[in-house]
Amino acid sequence: MDTDLDTLATALCVKADDLLKQTPEQAPSRPAVGIAPRISDAEVVTLAVMQALLGFTSEARWLRFSRKHLPHLFRSTWLLACGQKPSR
Repeated sequence: MDTDLDTLATALCVKADDLLKQTPEQAPSRPAVGIAPRISDAEVVTLAVMQALLGFTSEARWLRFSRKHLPHLFRSTWLLACGQKPSR
């Protein structure tokens, strides 16, 4: 576990969540029916920002890195990317 990456991910997720709540018009619209998202918008933003900040230009490499170094933070994300169903 890398404490610095954990702290970065946590801070980014909290900030993204706060910003999305402050400006709901910036969040994507969701249909009333359909498949519910498995990860939040804040988690998507966190993953994208961390990927960019850490210099990963390949999504596959980023998913491998996050699966190895941050599995406790993004478990459901890398399971989905690998075609597996996360348990809740």
